[in-house]
Amino acid sequence: MTTPFPFTAVVGQDDLRLALLLNAVSPAVGGVLVRGEKGTAKSTAVRALSALLPEVAVVPGCRFSCDPAAPDPGCPDGPHEPGAGTARPARMVELPVGASEDRLVGALDIERALSEGVKAFEPGLLAAAHRGILYVDEVNLLHDHLVDLLLDAAAMGASYVEREGVSVRHAARFLLVGTMNPEEGELRPQLLDRFGLTVEVAASREPDQRVEVVRRRLAYDADPAGFAARWAEEETAVRARIAAARELLPRVRLGDGALRQIAATCAAFEVDGMRADIVMARTSTALAAWAGRTEVLAEDVRQAALLALPHRRRRNPFDAPGLDEDKLDETLEEFGGPQDDDPDPDPGPDGPGGGGGGGGEPAPGGGPQGGDAAARPEAGEEGEPRPSGAFEQAPARAAEPFRTKVLSVPGIGEGAAGRRSRARTEHGRTTGARRPRGALTRLHLAATVRAAAPHQRARGRSGPGLVVRRDDLRQATREGREGNLVLFVVDASGSMAARQRMGAVKGAVLSLLLDAYQRRDKVGLVTFRGSGAEVALPPTSSVDAAAARLQALPTGGRTPLAAGLLKAHDVLRVERLRDPARRALVVVVTDGRATGGVEPVARASRAARLFAAEGVACVVVDCETGPVRLGLAGRLAGELGGAAVTLEELRADSIAGLVREVQGNRRAA
Repeated sequence: MTTPFPFTAVVGQDDLRLALLLNAVSPAVGGVLVRGEKGTAKSTAVRALSALLPEVAVVPGCRFSCDPAAPDPGCPDGPHEPGAGTARPARMVELPVGASEDRLVGALDIERALSEGVKAFEPGLLAAAHRGILYVDEVNLLHDHLVDLLLDAAAMGASYVEREGVSVRHAARFLLVGTMNPEEGELRPQLLDRFGLTVEVAASREPDQRVEVVRRRLAYDADPAGFAARWAEEETAVRARIAAARELLPRVRLGDGALRQIAATCAAFEVDGMRADIVMARTSTALAAWAGRTEVLAEDVRQAALLALPHRRRRNPFDAPGLDEDKLDETLEEFGGPQDDDPDPDPGPDGPGGGGGGGGEPAPGGGPQGGDAAARPEAGEEGEPRPSGAFEQAPARAAEPFRTKVLSVPGIGEGAAGRRSRARTEHGRTTGARRPRGALTRLHLAATVRAAAPHQRARGRSGPGLVVRRDDLRQATREGREGNLVLFVVDASGSMAARQRMGAVKGAVLSLLLDAYQRRDKVGLVTFRGSGAEVALPPTSSVDAAAARLQALPTGGRTPLAAGLLKAHDVLRVERLRDPARRALVVVVTDGRATGGVEPVARASRAARLFAAEGVACVVVDCETGPVRLGLAGRLAGELGGAAVTLEELRADSIAGLVREVQGNRRAA
């Protein structure tokens, strides 16, 4: 068995370690979401935590980890009589991003059902994680159907399985810990709210600390057991402190003064619902117990807010998480002070207690907090090459986003699960059965039984079980929705440069990006202006990154439409090699003009016909305004084999299914 990296040997990351330890003290806090760039010890710290948790007493032989002191009366392996149990280490169960639904919640034991003719339930990962840790690495990439199951289990503390003739309910209370890199996409708000605490981690910029990280990692890789032995004393001390804090926790007093501060803080930051108040209360008491106190102080409330509120104050997917600490301090001071129920409070330091440092997340790049700060670069900022001979205007501010209709890719695909276009997927409604091609991944039980039934006498069946051969097995075919690659090709030339016009264009693209976020798409951004085109954002799952690049997009110069289309065609070609199953939807945002270079209109027409020849689904968002319109965008849409919509029509019901209709008409012709 691999020796885990010691928890106490992790360098820095004070907020991360504190959040994990608070959940070890009080699992009712509700888990931790760890956000940060790659290579910042997120997974290392989480995996190291399980070695510090106290042992768990379980009923011998129970697959669902029932507590012998209070066994679950509805346990599928029960009933259990209260009594002595056996102790085992707390489990940390990892949920892979690509796990199946059966692997998570459990399912009918097919082998026993077919061979013995009995219904038997095979537990899943939720059962294994009961009274332990359920760890999801890259939780933001988890499929939606698994997210829904996690939400249900986290809300009810139990897992319900109703499928294939099996009806099972078992307890599933676990500490949910997730790690994610925000550059790869954000979490659904419903799952985000289920994490009690969140921390933002980043690699240290201090050379001495970075040297120590490398030194410890090399020492661990060279001799894991020896390295762990050198940290055994520190690990034992932390384990004992966790046990002492757990014992003290029921005696910690949360006074009315602290409760007023908690309620006022949640109200001041306008968080939705009451879960934030409850999590802050539990976190404050855990902080006091961790510090060895029986009274919650203002410093505990402040630290609890920094850990429990940043991910709950996001108003839309493009807001940066974080708290205004000045506003937090003003709120605590306004509703703080001596209270009648705190006759002799421990003055304590004004700053946060516990594991050092505030828990507030810095805005990207270390700038001021707030969602708009990162989206308003100053003129002259580096990062955007200035086209030769182009007059560049400062970036226009995007108009308010709005709700758009669904633009979908025609036909039925087989891409990654999502919410945009029809697809044959592993999850969705069952539409039929077929012989498996390769390994069987989703058994269609009824079809398999029907295939095997006529041959039972010839196969000499004598018992209750069904004699099944490989040729009898049938794979269930299911239809659901897939996520697509939505590639935006945005005209940033001088003809689009009027500030009101470009603001409306950015607002429309931002609206489509919001739709792509909700439908779990990958997005990419190609821009063209001046003398050429560039990939402003390669295809990614981070819609936030696309929104930030869009906000910073300057305009000016000629309109190299052909260059923009050819650049987009190159992006699609490379992406097909990386992810051949993911279908693309190209959204060209332009007024249709083509200027600059030799024969700009003819070159743009030839480039557009490349997309039509390959059957790529395309939509042209026509940005032409004014009483006199040339209709160039509509002509471009025809050459692309797609549809054209105006900015006004993007809000209207009439655009529903335009891509599908135009593609269908083109194929019929």
